[in-house]
Amino acid sequence: MTTQNPQQTDNAAAHPHAQRRALERWWALMESRVGVIPLPVYVLVGFLIWAMVASGKVPNEISVAIVVFSFFGFTLGELGKRIPVLKHVGAAAILATFVPSALVYYKVLPPALVSMTTDFTKSSNFLYLFIASIIVGSILSMDRKVLIQGFLKIFIPLTVGTVAAGVVGTLVGTALGIGTYKTFFFIVVPIMAGGVGEGAIPLSMGYAEILHQEQGELFALVLPSVMLGSLSAILISGALNFVGKKYPHLTGEGRLQAGEGDDVLDPVHGAAPVADVVHMAAAGVTALTLYMAGLACHRWFGLPAPISMLFLAVMLKLVRAISPEIEAGSAVVYRFFSVAVTYPLLFAIGVSMTPWDKLVNAFNLPTMVTILATVSTLVACGGLVGKWLKMYPIDAAIVTACHSGQGGTGDVAILTAANRMSLMPFAQIATRIGGAITVTLVLIFLTYLQH
Repeated sequence: MTTQNPQQTDNAAAHPHAQRRALERWWALMESRVGVIPLPVYVLVGFLIWAMVASGKVPNEISVAIVVFSFFGFTLGELGKRIPVLKHVGAAAILATFVPSALVYYKVLPPALVSMTTDFTKSSNFLYLFIASIIVGSILSMDRKVLIQGFLKIFIPLTVGTVAAGVVGTLVGTALGIGTYKTFFFIVVPIMAGGVGEGAIPLSMGYAEILHQEQGELFALVLPSVMLGSLSAILISGALNFVGKKYPHLTGEGRLQAGEGDDVLDPVHGAAPVADVVHMAAAGVTALTLYMAGLACHRWFGLPAPISMLFLAVMLKLVRAISPEIEAGSAVVYRFFSVAVTYPLLFAIGVSMTPWDKLVNAFNLPTMVTILATVSTLVACGGLVGKWLKMYPIDAAIVTACHSGQGGTGDVAILTAANRMSLMPFAQIATRIGGAITVTLVLIFLTYLQH
């Protein structure tokens, strides 16, 4: 008969405990994240990106693009969240959008990485996948009565703010020596035109036809105001988010007015249904189908696809055409894109759609003061009128701030800085419809002046 050494028994007993402690330490490391990326995975991704860049080619496929965008987007977002003072005014969104733009301009980012990011972003229309998921998800999971009231009410602060911003901005620019004509048509109006694709481009085309000048030259004149106006709105919205933390009674934290619920309620049982994988997938496909319907409306009637999609989603919500279970799935889809896709998207936008040189060219004191006065007036009026209409003033102000954003890309950055992505449906109204009305009326006014 053999006897076991007591020390060997203790070692054997201690060994599983040591393994367990080592495993728990590893799990704790996996729970340390940069954005949503576990730290060990983040380190591995950084090495793999370096290896691909060193080889001279970064594959232009969706799996690689998602990982690359996530690595850079969450890195910049996390850095922005740690900058003292500025972290309270949207530094994360600003860094994720504008630092990549500067890195491209100064040729710091490797050409292979820039090429892959630009090709994928433009060919896949990545931005509209995000907007479709955010808009449909937030609308279908929104309280029905408050949705109706909010859509009707938001036009009032938006209209008052637009008129006031136009007057104040023009007066400030004139006082600073820019000139009334140049201030109004080439600084103030572009800020509220609805971004680049739906704003600056049609505006400059209209100017070119009316003034008999080259569209390219006019586009170069209006683009800096669009970009700096969007940057100002990001900073102001970030500051409003900070104010809301200090004075909670001024904000609904993403709700426009009191009484709006965050849960989707079952009209029969009164309980919030739990979304399963099938209903999440159904919600995702529903969102993309509505976007396709928006594209069809654009082709047939000329309406911007996001606006058509928005109104279709609202109609489905109003007639209760979507089951409570799919509405609950929509809320999960919205939350997923808001948390996991925002910063990667901002990085892709910064690389492929944000020309750094155009932004820098507008950095002169009179222009910057005029732009800041315009956006500040727009936002302040939106908040004050919103409060008069019994809306949360901070949330109403943030929605009107989106009227000075850089289109859909600006809406994403502004609402990210404000931490209120649930306001995206109202932001799209401010940007798309508000911009379209602004461009149309200004072109009519300019035509009148030329005769």
